[in-house]
Amino acid sequence: MRIMMIETIVFDFGGVLIDWNPRHYYRDVFADDARMEVFLSEICDDEWNARLDRGSSFAVETERLKARQPAEWHPYIDAYAQGWVRMLGGAIEGSVEILRSLKGRYRLYGLTNWSAETFPVARAKFGFLGLFDGIAVSGEEGMIKPDPEFFRLLCSRYNVAPEKSIFIDDNARNVEAANALGFNAIRFTSPEALRQGLEGLGVTV
Repeated sequence: MRIMMIETIVFDFGGVLIDWNPRHYYRDVFADDARMEVFLSEICDDEWNARLDRGSSFAVETERLKARQPAEWHPYIDAYAQGWVRMLGGAIEGSVEILRSLKGRYRLYGLTNWSAETFPVARAKFGFLGLFDGIAVSGEEGMIKPDPEFFRLLCSRYNVAPEKSIFIDDNARNVEAANALGFNAIRFTSPEALRQGLEGLGVTV
């Protein structure tokens, strides 16, 4: 890909700027980690989160899931919404430092898979989200990454040119989708690697 002058940088949030992980909460709920991992991989799994991120409500999805699962799991399913705020482990400080260094020199946008019900909690908790010129939240739009239409919505709404933009995400499928749409995409693994990736694309951090 021929890299044009970078004008815009688009960040994912969870796993890049914010340490969201249900284990931060459920380690205090379950007596042992093995049972917790079964619950998070087979009960409140990635598909469960995807439905929430796509815009469904906690109330609806909790009842649907309980209807399909044995009663022994019901208290843990109920606990998901009740303890969600404790799944926010804090900011990934090295990434936030990079974000702050980019402010004023590039257009900054967020493209996040996040429940519409819980995103206001994150916005209130993490002041650095106010640095963004605009944010597209999957739960508010009814679509999630890696759906190309979610990327196109961001581009249309904020006049983002993919070839003049960098997209940062920790999920490989989302990075592949961004690349396919013409973005200069970086898969996030650590703040240090992100810094190197940005500098490799001509962005001084």
